[in-house]
Amino acid sequence: MNIKPLADRVLIEPKEAETKTASGLYIPDTAKEKPQEGTVVAVGSGKKDEPMELKVGDVVLYGKYSGTEINSAGKDYLMMRQSDVMAIIGQ
Repeated sequence: MNIKPLADRVLIEPKEAETKTASGLYIPDTAKEKPQEGTVVAVGSGKKDEPMELKVGDVVLYGKYSGTEINSAGKDYLMMRQSDVMAIIGQ
């Protein structure tokens, strides 16, 4: 990974969208929901008045339309501010 976020930004790898329902029906690409969960893969150093609370490996929830989509080495990522993250899951 050669992307290093600056200040209060974090780089998140979104969770894959569901391809099948609980009952076994396949969901077409046009009907898939945009995931709102992902794993933090890189963090900035934070701001002087706002320290970085997230760390690499945290599984987080974020807003549906948060962040900027980035494609690096064939993988999709989201770059967003720490304040766009709503919660850390499973701590």
